[in-house]
Amino acid sequence: MQLRLLFTLCSAVFALSLSAQSLDLKPLKNIKPRNIGPSGMSGRVTAIDVVLQDPDHIYVGTASGGVWKSESGGITWAPLFDDQAIQSIGAIAINQTNPSEVWVGTGEGNPRNSQNFGLGIFRSLDGGKNWKNMGLKETKTIHRIIIHRDNPNVVYAGAQGSAYGPNEERGVYRTKDGGKNWERILYVNNQTGVADMVVDPSNPNKIIVAMWEYGRKPWTFNSGGTGSGIYVTHDGGDTWERRTDADGLPKGMLGRVGLAISRSKPNIVYALVEAKDNALYKSTDGGKKWSIVATKNIGDRPFYYAEIYVDPQNENRLWNIFSLVTKSEDGGKTFETVLPYSGVHPDHHAFWIHPNDPNYLIDGNDGGLNISHDGGKSWRFIENIPVGQFYHVNHDMSIPYQIGGGMQDNGSWVGPSAVWQAGGIRTSQWQEVFFGDGFDLGFRPDNSRYIYAMSQGGNVGTVDTETGKTQFIKPTSPNNTELRFNWNAAFAQDPHNASAIYFGSQFLHYSKDYGQTWEVISPDLTTNDTAKQKPHLSGGLTLDATNAENHTTILAIGPSPLDAKVVWVGTDDGNLQLTRDGGKTWTNLTSKLPGNKAGSWIPYIEVSPHNAAEAFVIVNDYRRNDWRPMLYHTTDYGQTFRKIADENKVSGFTLCVVQDPVEPKLLFLGTDQGLYLSIDKGSTWTKWTNGYPSVPTQDMKIHPRDHDLIIATFGRAFWILDDIRPLREIARTGGKVLEQPFKIFPIPDAYQAAFKSFEGIRFSADGMFAGENKAPGAWITLWAPQAKTTAPAANNVKTAAAKEEKRPERVKIIILSATGDTVRTFSSRVDTGMVKVYWPLTRNGVRTPSRQERRGDEDSAPSGPQVLPGTYKVVAVWGKFKDSSSVTVKSDPRLNVKLDDLKAKDAAFLDMEKVVKKATEGFDQLKEARNTIRRVDAALATAPDSTKQRLAKLGKALQDSLNVLEQLYMEPEDVKGIQRNENNLSSALQRAQQYMNASDGAPNQGAQRMMAKARQQTTEVLNRINNFFAGKFADYRKQVEAVQYSLFKAYVPVKVE
Repeated sequence: MQLRLLFTLCSAVFALSLSAQSLDLKPLKNIKPRNIGPSGMSGRVTAIDVVLQDPDHIYVGTASGGVWKSESGGITWAPLFDDQAIQSIGAIAINQTNPSEVWVGTGEGNPRNSQNFGLGIFRSLDGGKNWKNMGLKETKTIHRIIIHRDNPNVVYAGAQGSAYGPNEERGVYRTKDGGKNWERILYVNNQTGVADMVVDPSNPNKIIVAMWEYGRKPWTFNSGGTGSGIYVTHDGGDTWERRTDADGLPKGMLGRVGLAISRSKPNIVYALVEAKDNALYKSTDGGKKWSIVATKNIGDRPFYYAEIYVDPQNENRLWNIFSLVTKSEDGGKTFETVLPYSGVHPDHHAFWIHPNDPNYLIDGNDGGLNISHDGGKSWRFIENIPVGQFYHVNHDMSIPYQIGGGMQDNGSWVGPSAVWQAGGIRTSQWQEVFFGDGFDLGFRPDNSRYIYAMSQGGNVGTVDTETGKTQFIKPTSPNNTELRFNWNAAFAQDPHNASAIYFGSQFLHYSKDYGQTWEVISPDLTTNDTAKQKPHLSGGLTLDATNAENHTTILAIGPSPLDAKVVWVGTDDGNLQLTRDGGKTWTNLTSKLPGNKAGSWIPYIEVSPHNAAEAFVIVNDYRRNDWRPMLYHTTDYGQTFRKIADENKVSGFTLCVVQDPVEPKLLFLGTDQGLYLSIDKGSTWTKWTNGYPSVPTQDMKIHPRDHDLIIATFGRAFWILDDIRPLREIARTGGKVLEQPFKIFPIPDAYQAAFKSFEGIRFSADGMFAGENKAPGAWITLWAPQAKTTAPAANNVKTAAAKEEKRPERVKIIILSATGDTVRTFSSRVDTGMVKVYWPLTRNGVRTPSRQERRGDEDSAPSGPQVLPGTYKVVAVWGKFKDSSSVTVKSDPRLNVKLDDLKAKDAAFLDMEKVVKKATEGFDQLKEARNTIRRVDAALATAPDSTKQRLAKLGKALQDSLNVLEQLYMEPEDVKGIQRNENNLSSALQRAQQYMNASDGAPNQGAQRMMAKARQQTTEVLNRINNFFAGKFADYRKQVEAVQYSLFKAYVPVKVE
């Protein structure tokens, strides 16, 4: 069987999976997005636990960025949960008797408007390397886990439940068999879940639970209800007692309650109680009776944070975490601020105190993780956990392009997609441009120095990123009508006018002058339901009016890139509006969405770049407890819609969608549980898991020049999938391109970039984050499928196993100039499937003098200087298969480089390479002379002693002479210590090339001098070598060749006497 047939069979199998509408990602395993950060702002940390036997082993859970682990006390970190279907973490518990066993509850217990939800409880038995879902999938949020101190098969899970509506799966669950089976042992009602759950350290069967009745709607939040209360069990959950006002707790409805039991004196229990009058309560009898300790300085937003901790060795030292962190030394009577609104990020959600060393503290907040080893006097921020929660992403057209977006509670940021600098994409290369909760961001297309940036509630400004000058440009009402702006207000740039932008309140606002003046181009596009316009009353027992519940507002604006008069609008109360005349008239298309419930959230509209009548509309309604994913598609301006994504096709409610600007069948969909790809315009979807976690994928853009998919995640910062053109080709051909036995795809432009040195710290050790960079050279994407070793039998006749030819392990790359000349040849080992090969834009060079024999394969020539800018043909040869493409090599756009100068520089290198080549030939002769002497010595092993000794002495003298000649090239091989000789030939050749590289064109004065010196020194060295061979070595050869002796020993017959 021929090799071509083998690959045809293999590719046909792959094509069958495509024709069955299931794109197999395994052959694409090497195509992975880059996580570029940033991490300096990090993101919300929700859970912390530490291995007490080795407190350098720290586990951290994040709101939507998974589980992270450090084995170095917080210096280095690694994500542990990326292979799981959800990344929102509410609780972590380590079995301290066997620290390899770790339990994780998913779904964070912080029910603000950006809360993230889970899929049950997970367990690892190998320290987080592998995980298994142990059930409770419908609980939505698991806020607390307790492992029984004496029997780790007994585990308690505190389920908070859905914030957005009733669900039965709330309360306290218990397993007695390590998670195989669960029983609910405490339940109040379908709107009441666990706010806190603590265990008596002296009695593992005594547990105190705070149950919390609460609820969120898109337009309001309520904390408090008859279901809230404190419950106590003394028998491991078999029976419970409720504590009431008769026990000293407040009368009436309660809200959220935080609990803490003193480790040193377990009879002392504290409760931070939300009620009509919020207060800190204390019990001195183990939770039976309670009394008020304090009513002031005890916290400000109990729905978002109500947690209190007791020093394990001092029952009177309390830590209260909320917007700030405060500490009490008198049992809660008074508190002092330890962490104000500075230094460490505010809004604290997780806290850990070492039970044997109370000075060791770990704090988790909306900005990440901080560690203290001196009892909170000083803190170290953990920079290398990139779990930023971005709402939006945008890009400019710089080279490399910049990206920017806004983060939950961490402002708006601009940074590089790649850097031409050592050290990777560091935190210092990101610039905060706007503070607050960051949202949408746009670069001015006529000058990306200026950007638009937003914060919550419709605050928007223009920012000069060089000077920091900021202008506030939020639209105002022309007639004193109160404007309503969403927490995440809608913003869009006009694709037809570089100075024009759109902004959404309940009206659509339009500016033609960068936001300096505005006009209203629509009526109220929402339902204008006044019953849902009372955000000032939101909060329940504790008022929390922060614009987060602003409702009946515009969420999404989609201007058509093809027709300037076509604009789509989506609202938070379910309206989908369209104008086709620039805002003069509007049509409400909500009723056209099949299966959509009135009032659903419409947060994202992708208007097709191919067809003015085409649009993709994201709908989600999880804020009203409907968790279905919904994506709609129209090709007739919304007269008809087809649902192209639902719960049968994807997991997680939908968040964003983008259509490829070149291939209309290629779509990318972001959901709460990851990234999906469709190559057939939404008929089928494949979840992208190659190097990408199941993180909320909030926004996406496709760069029109670089063809990159740019991804904003709500939990793992920014990602970039470089060069999606291979995926584009798969979609264009319906997968048939993968039936080919070998394929080279279009190659992105490559740049001869000048690289800066490190910014800031060069030797950064292990605690600094660096986003994955992209090298500026040529990235060659190949399709090299796995060969099958057998073929199907024909006519029931057995066929021989196809083993006559192996799958090639290496691919040969040949770079040809526009004139057809070969400028570079090299080879690279290739994995199976789709692979990338990198060419750093060098041409073939010449070998340099070296004692080492050149390693590598015969297809790879030595690397030389950079090629000239231009277009090159790239030929890839893989066994019997060959394919080609082209690549455009460009000069660094920051440099004023002329092609004639580069040609002169290249000519000088070619001339200098002739010198290097001769120098290398001379050194090769010295190496060959050594080998010859060794061969002679070996051949004379049976010669007479006198002959052997005479020639060995001559050989030794020659070896000494060779040592002297070699030292004209480089340092001695066995030198002790460091000896740098700037005067040897290798140094002269290297210095000449260094000066030549420093020239912008033809060699400058310094380069000319160094080249002349290297040429002269080479001539001198070669003269000495030539003299050596003409003299001493020639004489040695003559004497060796004059020796006559037999290589055979005398044969003596062997006989038995």
